[in-house]
Order: sequence, then structure tokens, then C-alpha cells
Amino acid sequence: MCGIFGYVNFEGIPLAENVLKKISTELSQRGPDEEGFFIQKEQGVNCSFVHRRLKIIDLFTGTQPITNESENLVLICNGEIYNYKELRNDLLVKGHSFKTKSDSEVILHAYEEYASNCLNHLRGMFAFAIWDKSNKVLFLARDRIGKKPLYYYSDNNLKLIFSSEIKAILASGEINRKVNINAIREYLSYCYIPAPETIFQGVNQLKPAHYAVFSKNSFKQKKYWGLDFSRKIVIGENKAAEEVNRLVHESVALRMISDVPVGIFLSGGLDSSIVTGVMSQKTQLPIETFSVGFQEQELNELAFTRISQRYFNCVRNEVIMKASSFERLDELINCFGQPHADSSALATMLLAQEAKKKITVALVGEGADELFGGYKRYLYYRFGAGLKYFKLLPNGMFMHRYKRWLGGLKENLQDELLTEDFLLNSSQEDSDKELFSLLAAGRKFQDIDQALFTDTNFFLPYDLLTKLDVSTMAYGVEARAPFLDHKLMEFAASLPPGMKLKGLVSKYILRKAFKKMLPPEIVMRKKTGFVVPVQTWFRGPLKEPLRQLLLSQSASKRGYFKPQVVEKMIKAHVEGKVNFGHELWALAALEIWHKRFID
Repeated sequence: MCGIFGYVNFEGIPLAENVLKKISTELSQRGPDEEGFFIQKEQGVNCSFVHRRLKIIDLFTGTQPITNESENLVLICNGEIYNYKELRNDLLVKGHSFKTKSDSEVILHAYEEYASNCLNHLRGMFAFAIWDKSNKVLFLARDRIGKKPLYYYSDNNLKLIFSSEIKAILASGEINRKVNINAIREYLSYCYIPAPETIFQGVNQLKPAHYAVFSKNSFKQKKYWGLDFSRKIVIGENKAAEEVNRLVHESVALRMISDVPVGIFLSGGLDSSIVTGVMSQKTQLPIETFSVGFQEQELNELAFTRISQRYFNCVRNEVIMKASSFERLDELINCFGQPHADSSALATMLLAQEAKKKITVALVGEGADELFGGYKRYLYYRFGAGLKYFKLLPNGMFMHRYKRWLGGLKENLQDELLTEDFLLNSSQEDSDKELFSLLAAGRKFQDIDQALFTDTNFFLPYDLLTKLDVSTMAYGVEARAPFLDHKLMEFAASLPPGMKLKGLVSKYILRKAFKKMLPPEIVMRKKTGFVVPVQTWFRGPLKEPLRQLLLSQSASKRGYFKPQVVEKMIKAHVEGKVNFGHELWALAALEIWHKRFID
């Protein structure tokens, strides 16, 4: 796990070495253990790479950038390739020689052997770049589901800058910090900014499961993988449960491969409890578990995490998140580089800070809800108004209904809140384009598979996985998600919807697969979701800090929101008339981002 940065300029203009050192510093929390540089200066082209390393596998010889045998290819990678030993053996047979024992080096030789098809051989999470010195071609790629980030800035197809973090691109000094107004509209609608947009004009995200090829006067992108929910298999429940069990065991085992200590982020729910149970079967040592709780008992899940901890004889590590943690939001937003309003990100960052004292790798339960139908909205999709009703809705009405389930600011609130100038200069249609195209593409799938397809390609990568990556890497902890192994994902997509949501039982086949392994209290526990008590905090200890932030002179001058409406929202929330906790957190994160990155 690492931080990467690259700069390619076909006008031959280099980045100064002191700028590259500054960029390395910006990425240091992602890779606190080691830094590496590559610089090629030639007539008509300049290429510079920066790599910050978090040592996980091959602690002594895995330094990056890495070159191939002839040294005409140069690699920098952020991520882990879990099947690297198998790939390495295959490539050795084909005549390749290796300098290191690292997992990253197999990417380089796989690219030599298979070109862009190397991506089909990789099982893991990654964002990487390969510079072909001879042919002056840059190859960029991002993993199938978007676990690892990759941002870029392109200037007239003569210059490309890319990185794991937006702030590293800003540190290059090569772009102007102009706010992307449509991205703010997206942020308000979803509380995060989906690819390919970012908050800065000209800076984009490479989409998950895409690669890009950059050469002089050419920058092309292509998708190389996707889940197909229409390719169903004929299988009984018992066999399906057995295969789910086998694939989860295989995936967890692969993600426990490490030369540094491994633990787990354990919530009180089904998914992380399954991972904990499987981990405990694969080691003689007690598993280090890390959990977050609150003083507000109604949202505190620690009683459930302790059930699994005791059942699997784990070591318990707990963090209590308080209202005062709000002061750390500035630190978190700095790591994101753009506004992100999932309040659980702050809890995850605090957990990573605590976990770093004992471990470097943490397994997590993310992904199971999207694969096996865990969210309440899937019940409503099927039963609330009737699946046939949703299928019969005009496309536009259906899409807007689905959008509301994702939890951003409702459109009527946005219309009331936003100034006339902002509404004139932004486009709601453009901000909904990515989600609506996925919903339209998914209408061919049956039953809840349309919702699973959409969430897997939208909510999962742009909210949950972005949150997970940024919050853990803020303290140099690598998070691994066993449920997001692509072989497990493909099998889950091939199962009929009735095995995922059976009657009112969510994640039915997953519960069946691990019923014998788990404590009874966990097996049939309903999905609750991890909720930070911002509603209570904004009515109590954070009431005044929130007012000072959102009603400040600088916030009012931005011209986005009507101050009187913001004040009305705060007043209604504090008085308990409306719960605007989530919405006010989103406005706070946006204002904090402006103060740090624009002011």
C-alpha cells in the first residue's frame, strides 16, 4: 500500500526536484516507510515518478519505482496483488526474471507478457502506472471496483499529471484551483463526488475497472471489467451456500498474506463478524479487533462487537468517539482533498489511528451489502410500492426516486437553499448523469439486481471505498475487503435475487453459508448501519461551533447558499423540529474544505 505521483510532459518541461520532494511529503502519510523517485529528461519528453511506500510484503527489497530486466519499463503501484505468488511462478516459466520478492513486481512482468490484458490476471486492489521509456507511452490502471484511488489532470494531451491524492496534484503547481460548480451540485445530491468529476476544474478520477494509455497527442481510456447480473447459473441453495463459504474462506486467506501484523475492524454486524470468524480459523494467534463506540447508547454497537470478540477469543481494542472529534474533520478533509460527507469516515480515521499502534493491515466487512442485498432500500424496492410499480414508472421518475434513497440533500431543499446565481451556473442534469446512466443500464436486470448493479458501481466505490481508503491511509493502515474479491463478486452476481433477499430476510445466502460458524445473536441480526450521532451533537455541544462555521462572513460570501435558509435549518434542527444532522454535516464539510483548499 502506497502513495503514487507521476508527471509526463511532451513539451519537455520538467518538474523541479524540490517540487517532487514537496509532493513526496504530501503523500507521506500513505507511505511513511520509504520514498523513491524516477526522473527521465530527454529532448521532447519528461517523465517524473514519486513513490511513497508502506511496507507490507517484501520489507527489504520491494523498493519502488521498479524496472524490468531491460530497464525500459518503470512501475509505481499503490495496492496489493493477492495472487502474486501464482503469477510469479507462471512468469518465471515464461522466462522473466525478478529483482524482488514483492507483489508489485509481478505487475511489471505481466504487462511485458500480456500488455493491457495483464489486468485480467491480477487479483487484488491497485492503482498503478507503467512508463515505457522506449516508446514514450504511459499506461495507467485502476482495480475492478475502485478500492484504490487515481486522480489525473490532462493538458491538451501534451501533459498528464496523476496521483493517489488530489493535494499531490495541487502541490505540483501546474493547475489553477478553480472550483467545479457542477461537482458541488453532485456533492449536495449524494454527499460525495462520483467519478469522473472532482471538486477542481480539470482534475478527474479514472473510473474503477478502467485503464488509460497516454502518449503524445493521445489520451484514451477503456473499461476492462464489469459485473453481469444477467448471466445466472442453476444451483440449489445448499450448493450456493457452500460455494459462498468456500470463496469467502479463500478470499480471507489471501488477504491475510502479509509480512506485518494483521487485524480487523469489527462492527456489531454480520459481515465483519464473518470475516473475524474465518480469520480466527486460519491462525493460532488471537485476532486483534478494533471497534468504535459512542457515549450515546442508542447508537452504540459495542455490546454486539463484544459478542463476536468473546465467541472467537479475540483481543478487544475499542475507541469511543465523542462530539469533540468534530475538531478532527479539518484533518480528514485535508486527506480527502475534496468535500466528503460520510460522517463515519471520521470514526474510521480515529479507528485507524488506534489500530496503527498494533497492526498495519486491517480486514473489513465492506461490500457484502451490495453483493448479497443488505440494505433496507432493497426491501422497499421490492415490497414498498411493488417491484412492478417501479418498473412501470417513467425512467425519469424512477431515477429520482432511487436518488433519494442514496441520502443526499433532497432536491426541494437544494432549491430553497441555493442562491439564484448558483442555480444559473450549475446543472442538475449534469450532476445526475453518472447515476442515471447506471440506473438505465441496470434496468435490463431482474428484480433487485438493478439496485445491486447500481450500488456496486456508484455508492460502493464513490462513497464507501473512497471513505475507507482515505480514512485508513491517513494513518498508514491498509484496509483489505475480502467480500470484494472479484471471483466472489462474480459468483454473487450469478445467483438469483431470491437467494439474496428471501422474503424479508436480507443477505439470506450469506447467513445460510455461515450460520454454523457465528454466534446466534449475530446470524439473524437486522441491518442497522453505522450511524454517528451528529443529530445529537448538533443540538448540544456542537451547536455553537456549527453556527460559527456555517454563518461566518466567509461562508456567506461564497455565494452558494442563502444565509437565512442555513440559519433556518440550524434553528429547526436545534429545536428538534427536523433532523438536519446529515445535511448540516455535509454543509460543514464543504465549508471546511473551502477554508483549507481555497481560502
